[in-house]
Amino acid sequence: MPTASTALRAAIHDALVAYAPLTALLGGPRVYDEPPKSVAFPYVTLGEARVADWSTGTEPGQEHHLTLHAWSRQGGHKEAHLVAGALLQALDDAPLTLAGHRLINFRFALADVRREADGRTYHALVRFRAVTEPS
Repeated sequence: MPTASTALRAAIHDALVAYAPLTALLGGPRVYDEPPKSVAFPYVTLGEARVADWSTGTEPGQEHHLTLHAWSRQGGHKEAHLVAGALLQALDDAPLTLAGHRLINFRFALADVRREADGRTYHALVRFRAVTEPS
């Protein structure tokens, strides 16, 4: 049985590549755990994850904080904002199915869009919070 974190990441990936408005913005299913060396912009990466105990007195559970990263070189913030918005639309309160686990909730927490030090790349960080329990 996969860990809750692994199952959550797989479900997020599957939901994103199946979400037509996002794949249209990206020019295809460009959602990666680790992007290829010659990746085409724009694209999304599954980023940092933090997991904490969320058990009750009688039931086990975990709280997850996951960051998604959207990368753009369109020239300006617009594309990064559009991709961040599509991530929010695709995932906020989504009824994701996790292998071996049950998703209690999945909610948007924070978004931040910035220009990277290279001056060409715009980077959107979109954070979500989830609570899971074993099924």
